Amino acid sequence: MDADPPKAISIAIMAMGGEGGGVLADWLIDMAERAGSHVQATSVPGVAQRTGATIYYVEILPDADSGGAPVLALMPMPGDVDIVIASELMEAGRAVQRGLVTPSRTTLIASTNRVYSMTERTAMADGRVDSGKLIEGARAAARTLLAADYARIAEQSGSVISAALFGALAASGRLPFSRSDFEEAIRRGGLGVEASLRAFARAHDAANGTAAEAPPGEAAATFPRLPAEQREAIERMPDLARETIIAGCVRLLDYQDAVYTELYLQRLAKFDPSNTPLLAEVARYLALWMAYEDVARVADLKIRRSRFARVAEEVRLGKDQVLRIREFLHPRPQEIADALPAGIGGWLLQSSLLRRLTAKGRIVETTSVSGFLLLYLVASLRKIRRRSLRFAVEQERIGAWLAEIAETAPKQPALAMAIAECQQLVKGYGDTHARGIANFETVMSALPRLKGKTDAAERLSKLRQAALADDSGGTLKTAMAELAP
Repeated sequence: MDADPPKAISIAIMAMGGEGGGVLADWLIDMAERAGSHVQATSVPGVAQRTGATIYYVEILPDADSGGAPVLALMPMPGDVDIVIASELMEAGRAVQRGLVTPSRTTLIASTNRVYSMTERTAMADGRVDSGKLIEGARAAARTLLAADYARIAEQSGSVISAALFGALAASGRLPFSRSDFEEAIRRGGLGVEASLRAFARAHDAANGTAAEAPPGEAAATFPRLPAEQREAIERMPDLARETIIAGCVRLLDYQDAVYTELYLQRLAKFDPSNTPLLAEVARYLALWMAYEDVARVADLKIRRSRFARVAEEVRLGKDQVLRIREFLHPRPQEIADALPAGIGGWLLQSSLLRRLTAKGRIVETTSVSGFLLLYLVASLRKIRRRSLRFAVEQERIGAWLAEIAETAPKQPALAMAIAECQQLVKGYGDTHARGIANFETVMSALPRLKGKTDAAERLSKLRQAALADDSGGTLKTAMAELAP
């Protein structure tokens, strides 16, 4: 009786633009061909960056001398994939949803970092998918799950995520090649070899569960550049809140300066560190509020080099093409006055000058010299932000919100957490911000009636959810009417 013909090893790589998915596939092809295997690779690009990653599909038949030319597939089929590699956690979830990951067969290599979808970003509340549930689902669906933050490993190594994922693939043991075969494929690639090998080695260790801590110098590189006393203050914070606090410092340092970051840390120092969940939530929402969006912030974000690079990548700009970005700007009189010193801003609001100047919106080409300089001038208003009309208003609101949390926490910790979460209502720019502030003040006005009640936290949370239910405010109005006196 004839023996069963050898079966190809099927590998699906799901990666987004700029992550080196094609390079990873090329390394695989080169390594397999050097070993004398039959190999075939195809790729199908996604419709857009977050509506679908590019799928690189590789089939490797190790025994090239099996006789005749083998027939290899062009695309992964549900239930018929040996290895799935996902450069981001949601892409791993998509692979599971498509049936590419099966418990009896598939090794799933997934990076736990997130690139949030547009639906998650535009949600009125926190629209992020629970990463913990994604990981649980991936673990249940796969024969073996090798999950780690391979994007961070790559960043710390000065490389891209493809090199880290290649290291995890080598550690999986699912391919008939040695570690040195993998490393030689990287060397033959000839681009960023040393950095790629560093990322490969660290990811290999992480997938095997033998990863060591990053060297002190590299760990410090991810820490915000703050004065020593501020760094020490952060180190004294509870472990479970520290990462959030560091992220807040990074945001506020980018938004304003180290002095503003010091104010952030001073405000957090007033909260009991033993109540870590509350401290972490306050740290998160406080950083968001202190980095409120104004005309200076919006202008700054629109003219950053990273934004131009991202747009060029998204439209797949060719070397012989010119990129032109046009922005429609229509700030309200209040927004312009808010960015100016309080005296000037208040005076302009009383005059008709701003209303005439902002009666119509205008299109600004930020890739032109004149358009860039115009927004650069607006962004420079950041230097006088502390003296601006809006700064004083926002700091007063923040202070009142923090005082409510601090006063409530010892008596009703659950209600204090609910008060902290109400900051979700304060977001955006222009009309969105005005509507959010109005909803926030409406919800907070219910506090005096709720304090002391056993279900106060639940009822306040329901009011917050009602405020987030629609833009018109109808749901919140109904919920407030139903609130017992």
